[in-house]
Parts: sequence; C-alpha cells; structure tokens
Amino acid sequence: MTHLPYIVAAYGLTILVIGGLVFSTWRRLRTARARLAALDPRK
Repeated sequence: MTHLPYIVAAYGLTILVIGGLVFSTWRRLRTARARLAALDPRK
C-alpha cells in the first residue's frame, strides 16, 4: 500500500488553504486602499 494519495491530498489541501488566504488578503488590501482613497483623495 502506498501513501501517495494521502501525500497528494495533504499538499493539495495546503495549496488550497494558502491560496484562499492570499486571495482573502488581496481582497482586504483592495478594500482598505479604496476606503483610504475615499477618506484622503490626495493620491
């Protein structure tokens, strides 16, 4: 019996979680920049 399916699943899940965190961070940064631009329109 090989452990390959478990290893692939673990790596796949890790990639999905990290990708989700990156996407969430990117969205929050965009929102924060838009709110800052609304408060201080100098830029």
